[in-house]
Amino acid sequence: MKKFGTAVILAGGKSTRMGFDKQLLKINERRLIDNLRRKLNKMFDDIVVVTNRSEYYLGFPDKITKDIIVGKGPLSGIHAGLKASYSQYVYFVACDMPNINLNYIEYMKKELKDLKVKACVTRYGEWIEPFNAFYSKNMIEDIEEHLSNNGRSVNSLISKLPVHYIEEEKAREFSPNWDMFLNLNTKEELNDYLKIINSQN
Repeated sequence: MKKFGTAVILAGGKSTRMGFDKQLLKINERRLIDNLRRKLNKMFDDIVVVTNRSEYYLGFPDKITKDIIVGKGPLSGIHAGLKASYSQYVYFVACDMPNINLNYIEYMKKELKDLKVKACVTRYGEWIEPFNAFYSKNMIEDIEEHLSNNGRSVNSLISKLPVHYIEEEKAREFSPNWDMFLNLNTKEELNDYLKIINSQN
């Protein structure tokens, strides 16, 4: 796998359903975000963490940044990540998504190679998966305009832009059970996930 480009880990959010800050999530005594960084380092030469708690990342070799437009949800994080990235297309994942699929990321990179679009996202029925996706720096002004008009939904913004969609059927070739889009929102989901991975060891 060729290593190039920027990956962004979004580590913001209120984590109200989890009951503690998801940036501190641990899987078998190791911070989940450390696992994400280790895996992404195999494919990207630049990693950016968007966080409202930079003190959690003292000593990290990665670039640490925070929302520029504060309090507008995931689009705030995408905006900050794009601003801090050097590559044209930037990979985005959330800090509570444990199952990075490097083969799928490689597939998306290849899909984007000769396209002129503002995003590459996976479709799930009528919806999209906003993370485990690529966004272009050309989207920055679109995001700013969307947020200035009180739009907060990634889905509604994407629907107005030139986007390369990967259909569910294709994505399931890489992740039949859709676990590469799993995010851990509650303690119950975390416990279920830990049971699954511990049963596999």
